Amino acid sequence: MPVYPETKLTKALRGGEFPVIVSLARHDLDLAKAAIGAGAVAIKVHLNAYHRATRTTFGSFAEERPFYEKLATLGVPLLVMAGQEKVPSVEEMDALADLGFEGFNIYFSDLHPHLLQSRLRPMPALGENSTDDDLKKILDIPGSMMEASVASFADYGKPLNETDLARYREITTKAGIPVIAPSQKKFTPTDMQKLKAAGIAAPLLGVIVTGTTVESMEAAVRPIVESARRVN
Repeated sequence: MPVYPETKLTKALRGGEFPVIVSLARHDLDLAKAAIGAGAVAIKVHLNAYHRATRTTFGSFAEERPFYEKLATLGVPLLVMAGQEKVPSVEEMDALADLGFEGFNIYFSDLHPHLLQSRLRPMPALGENSTDDDLKKILDIPGSMMEASVASFADYGKPLNETDLARYREITTKAGIPVIAPSQKKFTPTDMQKLKAAGIAAPLLGVIVTGTTVESMEAAVRPIVESARRVN
């Protein structure tokens, strides 16, 4: 198994710094710059995937590489959602590492064994129907972190509630490794303290929070970053 370096992002996740990560609604360099300008610590992009919340299809590594090469010049930690039925080859994953990507995310149910041979740190996601057995199998992956993508699609965009927080607490208590919470629910600045109290290591802000424009990205991310910094 590869040995993954400790980076600015992984140290922040392990150290309780509660860094804000932004997942781009589309592969647009201006969106990434707006997120970073508003205080996002890291950027997440997608490969080989249909994103339900945005109805956007993200292409193969070859198709998306020109954007990734531009994104890599921004000098922030980068993560990639590696795909669904189709995933990158080991060589493509290592090419992402060469560009500066440091971790990959994929639903545990879609995790192809060869992805664990790459130099990118695995961050498998629990889904709505994941079990404790799935969680245990993720914990058996050396060096892994985790995403808790556990809301139902029918609940996307609704306010964060106590049921959500209880589910996060259950996962983080059992996990003992950094757990990232994606904004399937419409996270607000006042939710940051609640998420951290539930054991979440970082919020991952997607289109439900950020919208799809530079203006909406700036307006949404900045106050959440400011709130996240206050909970440290």
